[in-house]
Amino acid sequence: MYKSDLLKGKNILVTGGGSGLGLAMSHKLAEYGADLWIAGRRQEKLDQARAELEKHGGTVNTHSCDIRDPESVDQMLSTIWEDRPLDALLNNAAGNFAAPSESLSHRAVDAVLGTVLHGTAYVTLGCGRRWLEGEHQGNVLSIVTTYASTGSGWVLPSAMGKAGVLAMTRSLAVEWGGRGIRLNAIAPGPFPTKGATERLAPDPKLIDVMKNQNPQKRFGDPEELANLAVYLLADQSGYINGEVVTIDGGEWLQGAGQFNFLRKVSSQDWAKMAEAHKKSK
Repeated sequence: MYKSDLLKGKNILVTGGGSGLGLAMSHKLAEYGADLWIAGRRQEKLDQARAELEKHGGTVNTHSCDIRDPESVDQMLSTIWEDRPLDALLNNAAGNFAAPSESLSHRAVDAVLGTVLHGTAYVTLGCGRRWLEGEHQGNVLSIVTTYASTGSGWVLPSAMGKAGVLAMTRSLAVEWGGRGIRLNAIAPGPFPTKGATERLAPDPKLIDVMKNQNPQKRFGDPEELANLAVYLLADQSGYINGEVVTIDGGEWLQGAGQFNFLRKVSSQDWAKMAEAHKKSK
């Protein structure tokens, strides 16, 4: 849907780029000409992803990095900058699981916040410092969630972490926007991947519930998310700064409306309600 060379020459780091939605977005970035660095904790998975991504013809580098460790992050960024500066960062790495909040240990909370919030901040600030010092323009795109704004039960650490990333995005968009760096976020609805689905909805019945509560009665296609990421990482979206773009088929709006439960009312009941309304006049 874009010019084939839209991202040509862009040097982009994708955290969590070796699998799932990170890999799907990496494919699309490479397809439009970007040179990639993909980061993750498992080198074997990164090597497999690299072999896939190189089919698009661009340069693909990997770096094994636990973004929860600030020293590891700094080492990774120094390695990248020794080659050449990044032009953009795609903060995709995350962790999540569903559980009653009262059952969470401090380790469970830290495990999610360490990646989602702290790790994302470490990479973003590390890139930002280098861009500012080198007077190099930069672009940060972070993957949050629709419940970063609303909160959500049963995924408390994720909601806390993603809300923090959204606050970081809006804060730095103002602080750095006049210095050549812009920041935006995407808030996806349900885009099931194998690992995430097993952790969040292990019962197939729950998958059907999740799908049917969406106004479009379907899940998102990873390519739809990837196409949005391409646009926000391209120069042509340069006046978008500090924004969060929701891509969820209208799901969060359906849950937000006080009377959206009326979608379950039958046509017969609607007729009865109309008749009662006439009699009340």
